Amino acid sequence: MDQRRLKRKYQAGTPIYVLLLFLVLITSCNGQYKTNVPPNISESHKKKSKTIPNNTSVSEYQLATQKYGMPLLTPPRISDFVRRIFQDNSGNLWFGTNGDGVIRYNGDSLQYFSIDEGFGGVAVRGIIEDKKGNVWFGTERGITKYDGTSFTNFTEKDGLINNDVWSMAIDRKGIIWIGTLQGVSRFDGEAFTPFVIPEAKPDYTRGVTSSKIVHSIMEDSKGKMWFGTNGGAYSYDDKSLTNFSEKDGLCNNNVNSILEDKEGNLWFATTHKGICRFDGKLFTNMSDQYGLNGTEVWHIYQDHKGNIWFPVKSFGVYRYDGKSFTNFREKDGLASDAIQSIFEDKEGRLWLGGWLGLNRYDGTSFFKVSTMDAPWAK
Repeated sequence: MDQRRLKRKYQAGTPIYVLLLFLVLITSCNGQYKTNVPPNISESHKKKSKTIPNNTSVSEYQLATQKYGMPLLTPPRISDFVRRIFQDNSGNLWFGTNGDGVIRYNGDSLQYFSIDEGFGGVAVRGIIEDKKGNVWFGTERGITKYDGTSFTNFTEKDGLINNDVWSMAIDRKGIIWIGTLQGVSRFDGEAFTPFVIPEAKPDYTRGVTSSKIVHSIMEDSKGKMWFGTNGGAYSYDDKSLTNFSEKDGLCNNNVNSILEDKEGNLWFATTHKGICRFDGKLFTNMSDQYGLNGTEVWHIYQDHKGNIWFPVKSFGVYRYDGKSFTNFREKDGLASDAIQSIFEDKEGRLWLGGWLGLNRYDGTSFFKVSTMDAPWAK
């Protein structure tokens, strides 16, 4: 646990703070947090590379708190906010955070990468992989490519339309699409080119907004690119843009995420009117029709069984099995009701990230994932 966090938490009780500080120092001396600089990190970025091993069930300071009759501390989460989750073709799990850069789990340990390790930024809003096995990250400071050996960062200086990246996708041709606070760039591996989408009214209910921000990008099964904006959703067929808005039946113009399900239906997560489904002809507001709680939906995901998962602000996550919705919240084991990202790994485990860190679902129960007692192998 970070010493500054302990200080904030126990500043009212100096003796307790001193004891905890001493115990944390014991833990660090015993190698709980090891400096491990992999060969992909350059000499100028060796200061803060951190590896947390996955072999300690109970930490030294937890045992000590038991011994001294004090309440057990919660095992430290991997990050205060996990906003993106991805698994590459090599099996590595990547967790994009909202201030700690990106975290990689390689099957043995957690490896943290941030600015000091040569990574581009600290807030990760997109993770994708190209056909060559390069993993790409969208951050608040541009995009970063990881080729398995080193990081390469691209910014406005290289032609990116704006450094504040909010969404990414790779199409079947290998073109990388980058949605930013100021519009869209396409990258063919050599050069960035702008892609113009009509401006929309900024949504000032959000912490960050603009008339050009693109919240999500996806390619459907027919090769059309889709963009979620504050002016509804846009589709692009290599020739022209088509807009879908509230006038066409879209539940809300402020689109955060778009998904094509296995049956070809399109799902739209919106900020103010929940989630809606489009069958190619008609929009159905699923939130209204089924009486779902909340209106602010940030992500949509479909698992291998065909279930549709999506988080709703302050109301945890919903699962739709094609017939009914099931709601999961803190009382069911989630670390918090503020979930933002959902991902299923190759082993069929579901990971959920958001405020208060990372959760995992095994089909029956939710687990809060910590750095020291993470149920990685269960």
